[in-house]
Amino acid sequence: MKKFKLACAIVLFGLSNAQIQKGTGYLSGTINYTQQEDKNIDLTEKNFKVIPTAGLFVAPNLAVGAGLGYINRRTEHNYDSSYGSFVNFFDYTGKTNAVAVAPFIRKYWNLSDKLYFFGQLEIPMEFGKINQDAIVTTMDGTSGFISVQTLSVERKYTSVEVNVKPGLDFFFSKNWSVEATVGEFGYRNFKYKNEDDTDRKNYKAGLNLSAVSFGVKYVFAK
Repeated sequence: MKKFKLACAIVLFGLSNAQIQKGTGYLSGTINYTQQEDKNIDLTEKNFKVIPTAGLFVAPNLAVGAGLGYINRRTEHNYDSSYGSFVNFFDYTGKTNAVAVAPFIRKYWNLSDKLYFFGQLEIPMEFGKINQDAIVTTMDGTSGFISVQTLSVERKYTSVEVNVKPGLDFFFSKNWSVEATVGEFGYRNFKYKNEDDTDRKNYKAGLNLSAVSFGVKYVFAK
């Protein structure tokens, strides 16, 4: 029994002292590309995001940092509608380009000398514009009349989020670690520039398995 208590004390002592030192820095980032297609409605969506991130431990197990990157989204949709002898063909393209800034603060709790649980508070922001272009072709099957219209709209926007994310960070070497986050709690405000009635406020909370993300980072270990 004494040996068991001594072993437990050694383990607890090791856990309580396995801290990431103040002044430790790291580099990581996100590179993501997705493409979704629905051939039933002739819809294609493409998303690209690259956000390098840097962090610094300002106290043992407490890091602050920020990400700065670029986001591109593209939607293509072709569809048609009819009424009477008239048929409308729509050829739509939507493009989003944005600069992303994501400051954060992250607190670690050590589970072992290599495995850590963390909670992260982040404020991701987007500053971008959305270009929407459409070609509308109208045909009258009775008279043979054909009309082609081109529509184009550009809208600037800002998006601000406040998110809390839990995660795990495993240091498989002195300078490298792999991390994973699962779920998020947060708030989002989306607003078009010079359009007062277009605020969109979204709240999100809970364990969302689709929000699982993985990353690898390089640590400037002291």
